[in-house]
Amino acid sequence: MAYYLVRAYLSDQNVRELQTRLEQEEFLGLQPFGKSLTKGLSGMRRLPDGRVAWEEEDYCTPPLRMEREAVLDAYFTDLQVERMQADEGWAQLAELPLVFADLGAKPR
Repeated sequence: MAYYLVRAYLSDQNVRELQTRLEQEEFLGLQPFGKSLTKGLSGMRRLPDGRVAWEEEDYCTPPLRMEREAVLDAYFTDLQVERMQADEGWAQLAELPLVFADLGAKPR
């Protein structure tokens, strides 16, 4: 299994829709990545340069292939991934503001 720090631009047009879908836990049932994707997007942080970032567990080659097809390409542009150890990405993002404060506080 691999972990990635994901950085991307979140589409302003679709941010409310993404938040609603996360609140309703719509992605949890997506196999095999729904739980990890939901955790990552719920804890997403805002970077100073206007992008957002989160850590994602992934098994695809190329990274996030299935997640992009199912969800990510509808909400994000310029996705970049950087290989990390588990929780290393979250540690780098810990001091940054949550994009969806209410969701990031929910245990998953």
